[in-house]
Amino acid sequence: MNLAVDVLDYAKKHGITIATAESCTGGMVAAALTDIPGSSAVVERGFVTYTNRAKMEMLGVSSDTLGAFGAVSEEVAAEMARGALNHAPVQLAVSITGIAGPGGSEFKPEGRVCFGIADGHGVRTETVEFGAMGRDKVRLAARDHALELLKQALTAQ
Repeated sequence: MNLAVDVLDYAKKHGITIATAESCTGGMVAAALTDIPGSSAVVERGFVTYTNRAKMEMLGVSSDTLGAFGAVSEEVAAEMARGALNHAPVQLAVSITGIAGPGGSEFKPEGRVCFGIADGHGVRTETVEFGAMGRDKVRLAARDHALELLKQALTAQ
């Protein structure tokens, strides 16, 4: 995967280490990065926080935020990314929370994924509507989008 190689190469050149905080992707971003030899110079750790309890315990996501906005929200994605940055000795963190499917609701449809990127300048979030294209495809698309966000954050440094 060229995108993962690009992320690792740029981060390595600039001495930047990365943590991931993943929910619906279950560690796929960390796996894509660590599939590449030499990734240990860049990838510090990955948090797989599939449940709300895990998000609170491992990343410090607020129960108030979860209650007010739900796990699939930019607010939770922001707290996940900030939590990963704060719970690891890294300069960059990415978070993913979403509804891979099947299922969803009128208000939070299948294929909605929220992302967060945290660094020393703060946290940025966005939501992508991948659509109901099936669980596997949503998860792969979310993984690739997170890698693209990491690449963008690294090239903006």
